[in-house]
Amino acid sequence: MIYTYKWHKIADTLEEINFSNNNITSLEVEGKIICIAKHHETLFGCASKCPHASGDMSQGYIDALGNIVCPLHRYKFSLINGRNTSGEGYFLKNYPIEIRENGIFIGIEINSVFS
Repeated sequence: MIYTYKWHKIADTLEEINFSNNNITSLEVEGKIICIAKHHETLFGCASKCPHASGDMSQGYIDALGNIVCPLHRYKFSLINGRNTSGEGYFLKNYPIEIRENGIFIGIEINSVFS
């Protein structure tokens, strides 16, 4: 699958993003609430609601392996690909983030094509 994205600037610098103590925050981008997570100085974007029971992922935490953990039932998801790593079979949508010379951008899918 090949995705086409519309890129949205979310900040000029990393310091502008207001992370909580858990290194997670949420932002509204094009009408979507998206979690932004920071793990080892790398940024990741994902859905704000857990696919299991709609827990607010910004209230969870990032474990030592770089998984975002839901605050309700502790389901874990890879920040890299959204796959459920605790075995329940769910998938957490993720969004690409790029740090460019002119700011930090997040990609929202506008199109997908099978290759």
